[in-house]
Amino acid sequence: MYDIAVLWDWAGFSLRWLHVITAMAWIGASFYFIALDLMLKPAPDMPEGAYGEEWEVHGGGFYHTTKYLVAPERMPEHLTWHKWQSYTTWLSGAALLMVIYWVGGEIYLLDPNKAELALWQGILISGGSLTIGWLAYDQMCKSRLSENPTLLMLLLFVILVAMSWGYNQIFTGRAALLHLGAFTATIMTANVFFQIMPNQRIVVEDLKAGRKPDAKYGKIAKVRSTHNNYLTLPVVFLMLSNHYPLAFATEYSWIIASLIFLTGVTIRHYFNTMHRTGSGPTWTWLVTVILMIIIVLLSITPMLDTTENAETRQLTPYEQKFASAAGFEEAVGVVQGNCSMCHSREPFFSESMHWPPKGVVLETESDIARHAHEIFLQAGATHAMPPPNAIRTMTEENRKVIVAWYREAMR
Repeated sequence: MYDIAVLWDWAGFSLRWLHVITAMAWIGASFYFIALDLMLKPAPDMPEGAYGEEWEVHGGGFYHTTKYLVAPERMPEHLTWHKWQSYTTWLSGAALLMVIYWVGGEIYLLDPNKAELALWQGILISGGSLTIGWLAYDQMCKSRLSENPTLLMLLLFVILVAMSWGYNQIFTGRAALLHLGAFTATIMTANVFFQIMPNQRIVVEDLKAGRKPDAKYGKIAKVRSTHNNYLTLPVVFLMLSNHYPLAFATEYSWIIASLIFLTGVTIRHYFNTMHRTGSGPTWTWLVTVILMIIIVLLSITPMLDTTENAETRQLTPYEQKFASAAGFEEAVGVVQGNCSMCHSREPFFSESMHWPPKGVVLETESDIARHAHEIFLQAGATHAMPPPNAIRTMTEENRKVIVAWYREAMR
């Protein structure tokens, strides 16, 4: 079991790496095509059916891009589909969600202070909410609301705020924000898989068959692509949020997440307007700064995971086995002697340290049993903690004590 824990962590690391790589490819392609579409300009000598053209320079070459609202009369033999970046991002993210928050649900997913749920119930809510979110959004887009894009976006924002609050009532702070990001990313990838790609295939098949394609299919695809464009930046924030307790471990984390969606709108509006007209509205930056100031103020309220709530919470059965394993008392002595000066509710290692790193508190025996997995990975299996310039009493013998305790508990 000890070796499996290490291999499982490497599996998560590998999936995270794949997820980041494919997300970069997807976001880059998405931003490029939105910018390209907005920068296209009409010209008097364009081919019949052309909407606009654009000249670009890159890599020592010149590119002449022409956009057709439907398609040109002659289709080139080689057609490039931009879809796998989206699919692979979602698939790797879903796998990562399962590895960390489903398999490790007793540590990372459930918060007994918020809701008394069995692990299978938490997993069911986790997976089911992603599916329900897409179905609700898709029906909204297919209704008469599609005729009013602004109202449609406002209703989508209301749904996201409601989901942010709902997740925070059930899951840990980390899991709540991560699931909100997964909820949004599922909508984005489903847009590509169920709407954008099928509609584009209809147009291509009509052209190959000699039929005149209906422009409505391209219009549907463009609406969904625009939604994806405005949702991208908030999703990136939410995926990174689990590294920063100031984002996820505060009483108002669900409001912080909601406001981040607004900053995504203001930032993308600036760049989209700039690509279309040559200059962006400067008021968007002022609004973004004001929103970020509000977020900072909300974040400095007492962190839920580092106050009385965490101190008084009873251990789960999974955590209890670490508290009752042989070698626990020795491990507690090692951790308290090498980690608690930083990882305490009121850190005293440095005057500049106002809260424990990553929101992890390691003061009491309950704290240490609760964070056994992180302690093992950070200070047992590796030398990540404590930092070399912080504590010099963490010897190899001390690390072996942590490893032996963890190994005993995992038998």
